[in-house]
Amino acid sequence: MLEDSKEFKEKNNRRSLGAHLTSTEIFLKYIFPEIKNSLNEFLWIDLYAGEGNLILPILDTIPQEERVDFFKNHIFLFDVQSEMIQKCIEIAKSYKIPIDLAKKNIVQRNSLESFPKFLKSKKYPIFHITNPPYLYLGYIRKHEDTKIHLKYFENENEGYQDLYQIAMINDLRNQIDDLIYIIPANFIFGAAVSNKFRRDFLKYYKILKMYVFETKIFEFTGTNIVIVFFKRKNYPKTEIQEFTGTKFKKLDKTFKREYFLNPKFNYRGGSEFDDFCEKNKSTKPLEVKYYIRKEDVWNNKGNYHVDVIDTSSYVSNEYLKTTLYINEEFSKKVKSNLLYIRTVDTGSYEGRAGLYYIKDNFNVDGIYVSGNTYRTSPIHVFLEPTLSKEEQILLREFFNLILEYYRKRLDSEFLTTYKYSEAEYTRKYLGLTQVRKLIGTYPILSNENSLKTNLIKIIKEENAGNLIAFIKKVNKHPLSIEKLTDWL
Repeated sequence: MLEDSKEFKEKNNRRSLGAHLTSTEIFLKYIFPEIKNSLNEFLWIDLYAGEGNLILPILDTIPQEERVDFFKNHIFLFDVQSEMIQKCIEIAKSYKIPIDLAKKNIVQRNSLESFPKFLKSKKYPIFHITNPPYLYLGYIRKHEDTKIHLKYFENENEGYQDLYQIAMINDLRNQIDDLIYIIPANFIFGAAVSNKFRRDFLKYYKILKMYVFETKIFEFTGTNIVIVFFKRKNYPKTEIQEFTGTKFKKLDKTFKREYFLNPKFNYRGGSEFDDFCEKNKSTKPLEVKYYIRKEDVWNNKGNYHVDVIDTSSYVSNEYLKTTLYINEEFSKKVKSNLLYIRTVDTGSYEGRAGLYYIKDNFNVDGIYVSGNTYRTSPIHVFLEPTLSKEEQILLREFFNLILEYYRKRLDSEFLTTYKYSEAEYTRKYLGLTQVRKLIGTYPILSNENSLKTNLIKIIKEENAGNLIAFIKKVNKHPLSIEKLTDWL
């Protein structure tokens, strides 16, 4: 049976530990070129070594007659799994490292619990290269075999969200100057999962460069990965971080762009979108609310009927249609608000996140939620004051034009990755707060007729650059500084 197989046990063990083994190819292609000229200047360590593929290949470049001394003085490996330690020792032996020396410098220990402080008394400064365990706190709490990790998130670590963050904060507290980490891309692009950690960590470390992989590089996980090169600052400072990133995408596409991580936006990648929305909020913004809930129907009972889909009832790949009986006032409100938000990309270019016309897609008056609300379902948008049909259709075009502009310019980095799939592009999730902020830049409530005329004209031209310039002008806010690069 599968449950009794060695393969199943290994997979389950990897998942419970958050371990993902790194290939030597990753080290040789992306990391070694950055360190090859300083091999004799550091103590090279990996506290979560796995099979040692991020450190031991260094020995290939060391003359055979010097390898034993180099290993003795420059290499230390640690891992919590005894079988990984044994593999590292066997690989070290293949480089003619004496078994006693290999066992001295390759040690089984749990480095999440504590840092091996004896390393700091060695002759050479520490350079830590690692692919640490990553396991999200939400997953840890839900599974019995991972609850053992909950202890790492207590006391001074309260608020952190993943095991990799525990590994990194341990290095910070032990004042390690040089780091190269292979970690989930949510370190840069995540919101709630990494906002606090970025604020704490990037106060002390500068990012020198970064590789972003939107292709699968580990056998047992589809998580997008980044390789980040860190240097500890001379003193703590909250400041904008600027560095070059290289992205590897599907279909062998590669491009570079400059990153500008602003502490105002929790150092999150793609924050230029948030910067635009904040600096260009309309002087008379629309009020935005979401959902038709069961309590709304109960509180507005009546004899007026509205046809809706129920996003809590999904059968045979479609939402069930039903009829609500409500009072006249609420009926008018539902039928006069014509738009809904698709928060999640479908995977096709016609099904990207954005504002859409309810009638076009569902041929009903509204979108109802009889059960729990889910942010990934289609969501009815209510605007106050209510706009005319023409103004709402114009808003849809305005919203999607600007959203797609920033998706192209920022490679959708301001959106949360929803699912890793074989779709043409990485599917993203558009947050409801982001929707509200972008709608807040729509200046339709201005009393100037010429403004509305020009707004309609520019939107119809479908030139996002001109539209954004116009919005910056009419909303009378300082111009946002957008430092963006194009695809190579």
